Amino acid sequence: SNLSNASALLNHGLLSLPPPSSAVNWCGFYVVDPKNAKQLILGPFQGHVACQTIAFGKGVCGAAAASLKTQLVEDVEKFPGHIACDSASKSEIVVPIVQDGKIKAIIDIDCAELNGFDEDDQHGLERVADLIAKSSDFWSFSAIDLERLSIS
Repeated sequence: SNLSNASALLNHGLLSLPPPSSAVNWCGFYVVDPKNAKQLILGPFQGHVACQTIAFGKGVCGAAAASLKTQLVEDVEKFPGHIACDSASKSEIVVPIVQDGKIKAIIDIDCAELNGFDEDDQHGLERVADLIAKSSDFWSFSAIDLERLSIS
């Protein structure tokens, strides 16, 4: 629930600001896959249809997840291995959400303009990520838990 409301709040808040913030074209979350701790799966978002899975280390989202560091990308065409889910995206910021030193999710925001984000955006989104980490319960299923959840 927190991620759903946060994606809507971030998206509509950014769209209400002057350019380039008003050129945001995707805003949402990827969460760590409970079945594969080295992969992100699509979470709540606002925007066009998106990639469903992203391996750690792949693209901007995977780089943020693997490094636990914000990725501020002025021009996605210059980012090695960028995953283009929406060809309109020109810049991107991805912020890891970390609990107890472990990646749990990422905030991913795309902009249809180059240089859509700056260090002020980075600091603000890192504060949002910290608030989400402190106020959210992310799953951490074991294989036994997954068996119990299976429908027979």
